Amino acid sequence: MSHTAARLSRSALLFLSRQEGLKDRATRLGPLRRLSRRFVAGESLEEAMDAVKALTARGLWASFDHLNEAVRDAAQTRDEVREYRRLLARIDQTGVKANVSLKLTQCGLLLDPALALENARTVVADARARDTFVRIDMEHGAVTQATLDIVRQLHTKHGERHVGAVLQSCLRRTEADSHALCAERVRIRLCKGAYLEGPDIAFPDKKDVDASFVRCMKVLLDSGVYHGIATHDERMIDATLEHAARRQLPREAFEFQMLYGIREDLQQRLSEQGHPVRIYVPYGPHWYPYLMRRMAERPANLAFVLRHLAR
Repeated sequence: MSHTAARLSRSALLFLSRQEGLKDRATRLGPLRRLSRRFVAGESLEEAMDAVKALTARGLWASFDHLNEAVRDAAQTRDEVREYRRLLARIDQTGVKANVSLKLTQCGLLLDPALALENARTVVADARARDTFVRIDMEHGAVTQATLDIVRQLHTKHGERHVGAVLQSCLRRTEADSHALCAERVRIRLCKGAYLEGPDIAFPDKKDVDASFVRCMKVLLDSGVYHGIATHDERMIDATLEHAARRQLPREAFEFQMLYGIREDLQQRLSEQGHPVRIYVPYGPHWYPYLMRRMAERPANLAFVLRHLAR
């Protein structure tokens, strides 16, 4: 597939990920449901817990993510809070090496930022009481500033041990955000980004996204704060290891993070070399947008997706 065709395919899949009318229909399609199990650890908490126990047995850590980006009212946001508190209790009870990732749209960010802050505070306070950690996920560019504003409020109250942020190297603002958040000792997960963004706020070319990733990674590793470097790109991993060696950083100074079901060979190899590796483990019935973003990373699968959506 040509570079231009790959970009168009990725854009098409990311467009599909935002189509509310397709979500219910797509989740009933057998081929898509089967495909989702490669990237999603089941629809129930117990299925996800079984997956994380298997990761723990392999020496890997985890971050649970309950998938639901389309809450429609305040009552649904309260349901999400209850699910996360149930999840935190199960982590506490089982002793698995895991924390949680939380999207603010689940908490009501698109309904009312004050509601989102209130709900996120409840989850983070519970995590702090159990001495664990909540990563506030980053979403599409329209909510980047609002997300970071809430992260800062949560961080001021609960500190770096209990709440952190995600930054996406595809965004033009991210290098500046990296410097600012590191100065405030906010723990960051750095990833490339999986949302469809305009060229006014994001780098359109992969080489620029990669260059941004390396620049931001260096800011993070030089900060003295414990961060997560989230990538399956071996060139980015090699750049990270080279910079860490140059700075004589111990392996436990940061962790690598990867997605459930992707490059398990690489996950295991880094872990066996003594690097902390955390796997992002999504679960829940609302998996369609997440699956489309994962598929966008493999545009050759576009024909497969469209064929089954059309049936």
